[in-house]
Amino acid sequence: MLFLRAKLALQEVYMTSARFFYKLMKILYEDESIVVIGKPSGLAVQTKNIAEEDALSLLRKETRSPYLAPINRLDQPVRGLVLFAKSKTSAAVLSKDLTQGKIGKFYRAKVYGSFEKKEGELRDILYKDAKTNTSRVVKPGEKEYKDGKKAVLEYKETAPGELSIRLITGRHHQIRVQLANAGHPILGDVKYGNEESKAESKEKGIRTIALTAERLIINHPVTKKRMEFIYEE
Repeated sequence: MLFLRAKLALQEVYMTSARFFYKLMKILYEDESIVVIGKPSGLAVQTKNIAEEDALSLLRKETRSPYLAPINRLDQPVRGLVLFAKSKTSAAVLSKDLTQGKIGKFYRAKVYGSFEKKEGELRDILYKDAKTNTSRVVKPGEKEYKDGKKAVLEYKETAPGELSIRLITGRHHQIRVQLANAGHPILGDVKYGNEESKAESKEKGIRTIALTAERLIINHPVTKKRMEFIYEE
């Protein structure tokens, strides 16, 4: 009986969580080929946990589309734009565009400190540790270097401690890791933040990572029309 009560209580938590995120998730654009949503912080794009709702499962219920595939992915605590394909053909076209750098991915972030160079590029080699679900910058000579992947982003300081970012590659936790490695962790980032950034986040009342996928530019997979989407909170 105790086990049954615990199981029912857990199901209620999941249902409450799903309803909460369902209200926050917004469909910004939809046609026969694609869907673009505004994902809230805390909602996974796609999770392996069958008991946990994610953006994909909520979107399936809303659109009743027989096929949905996420093209770009955001970390669970990150808010912003996510693109989904509604057919295998569209998914193949958009995935190829993503790999070839034809999809523009732009973010804004609040970080600890200010870059000495107000506009520039970060180039690193990132190694993903699957056991800890973390990534880090590796240097030549480290044993993990050969398994690392090139990570590139462009940044521009729009105000003290605020950045506009263009993501060139799409590596695991890339923006978070590269900015932290550069000495400017994103505020609210518990995983990659340092003592100073965590103290500033607490002082400013920032409880979730201050990173937003704010702009997405694509070529429509069918019409080839250039389309731009903007996330507004």
